Amino acid sequence: MVETDQLDEYILEHIDEEGEYLHRLYRATHTQLLRPRMASGHLQGRLLKMFVRMVRPKNILEIGTYSGYSALCMAEGLEDGGKIYTFEINDEQEDFTRPWFENSQYADKIDFRIGDALEHLPEMDVMFDLAFIDGDKRKYVDYYNMVMQHMSAGGYMLADNTLWDGHVADPAYDKDAQTVGIRAFNDLVAKDDRVEKVILPLRDGLTIIRKK
Repeated sequence: MVETDQLDEYILEHIDEEGEYLHRLYRATHTQLLRPRMASGHLQGRLLKMFVRMVRPKNILEIGTYSGYSALCMAEGLEDGGKIYTFEINDEQEDFTRPWFENSQYADKIDFRIGDALEHLPEMDVMFDLAFIDGDKRKYVDYYNMVMQHMSAGGYMLADNTLWDGHVADPAYDKDAQTVGIRAFNDLVAKDDRVEKVILPLRDGLTIIRKK
C-alpha cells in the first residue's frame, strides 16, 4: 500500500512547477506566519490556475487572501484585462501580503482589500465570473448567498475546506462552530437547484459550483 505522503510527492513531481516566486512565498508563509496550512500550496495552486484558464473570467472574487498564494496562482491564469478582487478581514495580514503582490509581475491584476467582504462587496458594482471562497468557515452560508447575487450566469464558485478534515461526517464535531458552518453550507448548496455542484476530495475538500 502506497503511503499518502509518497503519493502526494508523486503528484507534485508530475504536474507543473509552482515557480520560484511562489516557492519563496510558500516558504515565507511557513516561517513568518501562524497557521501556514491555510496557504493553498503547490497542487491546489496549479489547480486554481487551471480553472482560471478554463473559465477565462473577466473578474475574479476571492474571500480570504491570507498570504496571497492563491491569488497569485489565479493571476497567472488571467488573460490581459482580467482582475482579481481579494478580501482579507485580518488587517494584521496586510504588512506581509501586500508587498508580495506589489513585487510580483501580476500586481496590476490584483486589487487587494482589507475588510469584510460581507460589508464591502454589496457596495461594488462588479459582476464576477469566478469566485474562490476561503474565509471564515462559520460564514460560508452568508458568503454563498452574497456571491450568488454578484455572480454572472454560467459563472463558477470554488469553496475550499468543505470536508474540514472529515469533521463534516463525524458526530464528535456536532458542537464545533466551524464544522457546523461548513455542514450548513454543504447542505444549502446540495439543495440549491440554481447551481450544479461537485465536491473534490482534494486536500481538505474543494467544492465546484456552477451557476446555471
